[in-house]
Amino acid sequence: MSSEKKYQGIEQEEILEEVRETTSTAEAFNEKTEKPTELIEHVHVQAAEDIPPELEALLHTDPTTGLSTEEANKRLEQFGRNELAEVKTNPILKFLSYFTGAIAYLIEVACICAAVVQHWLDFSIILALLFVNAFIGFFEEARAESALDALKQTLALKSHVWRDGSFIEVDVAELVPGDVISLRLGDIVPADARLLGISVTGGETEGTLSIDQSALTGESLPVEKKKNDIVYSSSIVKQGQMLSVVTKTGSNTFIGRAANLISITVEQGHFQKVVGAIGNFLILITIVLVSIIFIYQMIRYKDFLDVLSRVLVLTIAAIPVGLPTVLSVTMAVGAKQLAAKKVIVKRLTAVEEMASVSVLCSDKTGTLTLNELTFDEPYLCPGYTKDDILLYSYLSAEPGANDPIESAIRYAAETQLDILKNRANKHEIPGYKVTAFVPFNPTTKMTNATATNLETKEVFKVAKGAPQVIIKLVGGDEMAVRAVNSLAVRGLRALGVARTVPGDLETYELIGMISLLDPPRPDSAETIKRCNGYGVEVKMITGDQLIIAKEVARRLGMNRVILDANHLVDPNKSEEEVTQHCERADGFAQVIPEHKYRVVELLQKRGLLVGMTGDGVNDAPALKKANVGIAVHGCTDAARSAADIVLLAPGLSTIVDGITTSRAIFQRMRSYALYRITSTIHFLIFFFCIILAENWEMAPILLILITILNDAATLVIAVDNAKISAKPDKWRLGQLITLSFILGILLTCASFAHFYIAYLVFGIQKDDERLETIMYLHISSCPHFVIFSTRVSGFFWENLPSPIFFIAVMGTQVFAMFISIYGLLTPAIGWPWGVSIIGISLVYFFVLDFVKVMVFRYWSFELTTKLWPSKTRKNKLRDRKADNIYRKRIKVTVGKVRKVVLICKVILAFRYAKQQSKKKAITS
Repeated sequence: MSSEKKYQGIEQEEILEEVRETTSTAEAFNEKTEKPTELIEHVHVQAAEDIPPELEALLHTDPTTGLSTEEANKRLEQFGRNELAEVKTNPILKFLSYFTGAIAYLIEVACICAAVVQHWLDFSIILALLFVNAFIGFFEEARAESALDALKQTLALKSHVWRDGSFIEVDVAELVPGDVISLRLGDIVPADARLLGISVTGGETEGTLSIDQSALTGESLPVEKKKNDIVYSSSIVKQGQMLSVVTKTGSNTFIGRAANLISITVEQGHFQKVVGAIGNFLILITIVLVSIIFIYQMIRYKDFLDVLSRVLVLTIAAIPVGLPTVLSVTMAVGAKQLAAKKVIVKRLTAVEEMASVSVLCSDKTGTLTLNELTFDEPYLCPGYTKDDILLYSYLSAEPGANDPIESAIRYAAETQLDILKNRANKHEIPGYKVTAFVPFNPTTKMTNATATNLETKEVFKVAKGAPQVIIKLVGGDEMAVRAVNSLAVRGLRALGVARTVPGDLETYELIGMISLLDPPRPDSAETIKRCNGYGVEVKMITGDQLIIAKEVARRLGMNRVILDANHLVDPNKSEEEVTQHCERADGFAQVIPEHKYRVVELLQKRGLLVGMTGDGVNDAPALKKANVGIAVHGCTDAARSAADIVLLAPGLSTIVDGITTSRAIFQRMRSYALYRITSTIHFLIFFFCIILAENWEMAPILLILITILNDAATLVIAVDNAKISAKPDKWRLGQLITLSFILGILLTCASFAHFYIAYLVFGIQKDDERLETIMYLHISSCPHFVIFSTRVSGFFWENLPSPIFFIAVMGTQVFAMFISIYGLLTPAIGWPWGVSIIGISLVYFFVLDFVKVMVFRYWSFELTTKLWPSKTRKNKLRDRKADNIYRKRIKVTVGKVRKVVLICKVILAFRYAKQQSKKKAITS
């Protein structure tokens, strides 16, 4: 498939999105049509529920008698209890899991060998490091509840059901497919069920149920459900009452499928894979070189325990026993820093993975938006103001109604109208008295209030309801129809408001159209902008309707190529095409939990590290699947338990704090890993060569001293200064290991230079213990100073170390210098040798820093492909170049279209203003 074909669909979407906005705006204001404009009504797109024929046959229960107890028990055995399976993690097994992994196994083998040869000091140090690392990980990641436990808690506890001709109350766990249950205002739906169109009293009803399913599907507006529609387990009945028949229970329900997705997501984290790769590399070279030395010395000495003792000390000094501990401490310190910013880290390795996240998939409802229906800018007829429409809407709003639309209208009026702000009696409207009120009902689709102006004694009526009903009530209004259509194509819910003309209680005139929307959080737009500034692309993935998602994206300053969920399951598209659409689109709408999970999975298959934010049950599977799952403030228990990071502060701004802090932590970890791999390579190559060439060894106490002092000093890297990168961080293991080899070989050359200069030039013999002291001080200082260089990719002075880190590293080397000069644990070498070795190490550090900068400067994926031209690398490089070309082309094309759109908007705005002024002149 050509690259052009891959991107064609998304490119057209980006361009057409701009054209759609212009077209809809033009249609809204164009008055030169021959026939009246038809009103666009919101069409709710529901996820299709597949009910197998064998299950369908069980759902035709007599709604007046229900199932018999015998039949219910039989189906309970067949389908199981209406609850989610529990999965418990054994805390002991979880603790023991921290002793697994490549590096851990090598350290454990070394620990056993130390016990065999009775090196109890080595044994104690190694064992202590193993347990410190395990305890840090275990206690930092301890969780109060599992995700499945929290999902279970969202279910209702009791339900009213017809059994044996009686209407009784049973535990929801005992419900079975075919049970006839009642659903009333405030009920939590206990299982997936089909509405029967029969009232609880047994009569036929034409009414609907208003269902809040935002926590399950992500839809911001309540959904109207009629006869034969499916209601989902754990959604909430906001208005109405009706009987329904249970269709699915337990793990087969909508929420149950989400639980199943969580339970199968047990992949190894990105950080574990990276540490495992580093560990495997170090183990390989350690085993190979130490094995050769072991065989050589066995041939020479023929004493197994003596040779094992010699090799063991070398192995302990070579393997990075402190690597897991240093990395864990660094992440634990970072987790504490984030906790101070109200960002709670539940999985310690998520701190490192957050630094590498390049795509942030975000739920909309409750995450990017407030999940509160809010009064937006209204359409007003000539002669009326925003205060007028708020007042008349308030007069016709039902007091105390448990309805989100009525609540939004009342809240807007009470907070924006001066006469309603400081009332002594909250049940009165200063200057007005409502004498009669007709509440909303599904037949009339409006409310109606009769009110009196206490000052003028005028009596009038106010009607508020569905746009088509109110427009018909006022005798039609072409401009209002176009205004409603304009709001509809932007995803805004419209309500018409009208009042009677003075002196006539039967003739209505239109005041205007209220528009309602779940608004973006105040900090969402700025957070998205800052994320983009750090190289993190934000994609909106929501269960809400497509037009609503696009309107929210517009208000957040995002690109609006939001596709519907059909693009993810289109049988006519290959996996590669679907993956390309996921990568290129700005988001998806009308998705179910499986779709969110699939988006994250497809992006991960492209090699991207994906973050996911959310707050609802529908987000839980994707939160668990993502490399970093982030549950926002006010989230459900299910989302909180499935996530790796939990935000305690409202809004998303703390996500940026998480990104910056995690990137600082990542820099510290990578600098230590580079230093430790370099030291290990240098140590092994030097001792491998010197033992085979000169049969020279260093005293075990000095080898252990190097390990203890240097690893202890580098623990404070957790509080070192770090340069925060502008793009997502990557380990780039090939670059890391290559640079480690280059620096390690250069350090080995320096070590040989010290050895042979002392031996050949100054005549210090190989059996002279002063040579061991000289080499101890060199091997302790020269590689250790490299950590000042590995901290940054540029020259070391571009970002100076923190005082604590500098003092800790230099302090260990001053200590090593003094014990070498005065001979505390080894023969003294005096001040000239001690100062000279430290001085040479410092000078050589500048050389190594220059080499490092040159490697980072010229290293690129293109260079890697030239040096190691594998087929995979060639294809990847070709795709990257093609992607860059098409990104530039799309940007240019969309830019041109946007200019046309802007010009059209200006022309249309002038035309609309002219039309309004003409209309106002005629009415006056």
